[in-house]
Amino acid sequence: MIIGCPKEIKIQEHRVGLVPSAVKECCAHGHRVLVETGAGLDINFTDSDYESAGAKICATAREVFDQSDMIIKVKEPQASEYAMLREDQLLFTYLHLAADPAQAKGLMDSGCVAIAYETVTGRNGRGLPLLAPMSEIAGRLAVVVGSFNLQKHMGGTGRLICGVPGVFPASVLVIGGGAAGFNAARVAVGMGANVTILEKDHDRMRFLDDYFSGQANVIYSSMNYIEEAVQTTDLVIGAVLIPGASAPQLINRKMLSTMMPGSVMVDIAIDQGGCFETSKATTHDDPTYVVDNVVHYCVANMPGAVALTSTLALNHAVLPYALKLADKGWKGALQEDPNLWAGLNVCHGEITHEGVAQSLDLPYNPVPADLAA
Repeated sequence: MIIGCPKEIKIQEHRVGLVPSAVKECCAHGHRVLVETGAGLDINFTDSDYESAGAKICATAREVFDQSDMIIKVKEPQASEYAMLREDQLLFTYLHLAADPAQAKGLMDSGCVAIAYETVTGRNGRGLPLLAPMSEIAGRLAVVVGSFNLQKHMGGTGRLICGVPGVFPASVLVIGGGAAGFNAARVAVGMGANVTILEKDHDRMRFLDDYFSGQANVIYSSMNYIEEAVQTTDLVIGAVLIPGASAPQLINRKMLSTMMPGSVMVDIAIDQGGCFETSKATTHDDPTYVVDNVVHYCVANMPGAVALTSTLALNHAVLPYALKLADKGWKGALQEDPNLWAGLNVCHGEITHEGVAQSLDLPYNPVPADLAA
């Protein structure tokens, strides 16, 4: 199979779909790899590094798309990219289609086969192994950027997250106890904050309670508790996820008026539409805005800020699946692995993931004709 890796073109996106070590593995399996020139330069992987690993360097993204059977990326294809996709070509990347109807239409119109990292499931259908590393990074970053924006010159309350002797630390509310929320809570506890985690799954609550052993409060999530808690919280981190679907909006505009002026909200779920009513996607160039005296941080590619760490972590997770797709072809790989099948979002013009279809109000076909046999 010919595997293509174009340079990412989303604003302030410095990650790359394949690092040289991953290219070397693909070549060892007998596949050809095409890499757009400069694709890894932002994280110090040169064209020479890729060539040494066995890749062919292409001058343009068009060359990569035109010649490749499978495209491996990091972020969802932009309009100029999904216009280059063709029928039966395989796209393997993050898609986040629930919040992006234009991209969904573009993928459907192209006739490609699009598998989304964020909906590939783990063993026995549990967990999201290709989303997990980015969720871990986003969760940890959320506390770092949140504490920075609590500084007065950034519009925050002026409270130091860890406090000092005689002065309370910041109060941090983490909504959602999955991979992102758990990692946010770990960092917040480590920094000395007063941390509360909201979760609904009872098994997960027991895990969180055992892990933190009283260092964080683990509370059953309800609208009533959220309404009360935000009034005295310095930093709110939204970390809820429904795989493939739009994120539920758990903090509405009315609640903002009850929050402390200068409090900060970090929306990790912004890729899926956001879990605050007042959320709108921002970039690393202009990451925050203020609504009703509350600072909002809603960067849609938070892990891109630490692009080297993120790229390496993502490659480690993605490579086994990419090799399976390349070795067996997408039909064989999906028929053999139901967890990989869960990643199929678009196939030859049809939406094949229920959560995506519901969010976009589009027809849903769980078993496309290619896989019906």
